[in-house]
Amino acid sequence: MAVDVHQHLWTGEFIEALRARTTPPHLDGWTLHLDGEPPYEVDPADHGPRDTTGLDLALVSLSSPLGIEFLPPEESWPLIDAYHEGALGLGEPYGAWAATCHSDPDPDRLARDLDRGFAGLQIPATALPDDRLLKVLTDRDLPLFVHPGPAAPPRAGEAPQPAEAPSWWPAVVPYVQQMHAAWHYFHAVVRPRHPGLRVCFALLAGLAPLHSERLIARGGGGRGRVDPGFFVETSSYGPRAIDAIVRELGVDVVVNGSDAPYATAPDPGLGEAAAHAIRVTNPRRLLARKETRT
Repeated sequence: MAVDVHQHLWTGEFIEALRARTTPPHLDGWTLHLDGEPPYEVDPADHGPRDTTGLDLALVSLSSPLGIEFLPPEESWPLIDAYHEGALGLGEPYGAWAATCHSDPDPDRLARDLDRGFAGLQIPATALPDDRLLKVLTDRDLPLFVHPGPAAPPRAGEAPQPAEAPSWWPAVVPYVQQMHAAWHYFHAVVRPRHPGLRVCFALLAGLAPLHSERLIARGGGGRGRVDPGFFVETSSYGPRAIDAIVRELGVDVVVNGSDAPYATAPDPGLGEAAAHAIRVTNPRRLLARKETRT
């Protein structure tokens, strides 16, 4: 049975916590208000019962673009706790990634949360990875999921965006840029400090692996040496992008992700064996602890 490592499902606890706020991120009825993005009309059906036919496991995660992890602790933790309570109560086939506060990291609190049965930790791509938090993961042999963070508007002098940015702009421009940067940062900085950490990058790491030729031309290296602990998931891409990533990294580090309810899991278009690897074998290797990993 297949695994989907990337879904979002807002439970009643989390919705009420968002509605209790009066500043972003907050939910006014079903209108979501965020810094850096236009008001978004949430479809209540997106966070109701969902068809999970064919899935043995669907991992939900906190929506990091909401900016919750960067709020002051007294604002961040009530929302994270509401997300945790709701996510842990979803029942099969759901599992969940834990979340944590990055404005004042608390490794002990993360350890207690992970020990409640979360699959690992999700962090925003815009967060500076805290070694203390990553050590909590490696001590438990649990993976990290790197997801796009808030789409902050550009500051004066930075790359422009349209005055009236289309609704797709955050997902296609800043989210991709964030993932591209995170991929290279983790290779250059995090991997030497945490050689045993398994990491999954959302949306094929913003296609950063495809820039290896430019990396080498500019003095980088590593083409042909694939890190088996760095995975990429497929959400919002299709056969052409997946094929290109497989040609660069091989199929063994590509895992199935949908970003439901905002997208559906793509058909890799690479045949039955590759589809089984991406949907079944590879995500189980990402999630399995050492004693059960094969």
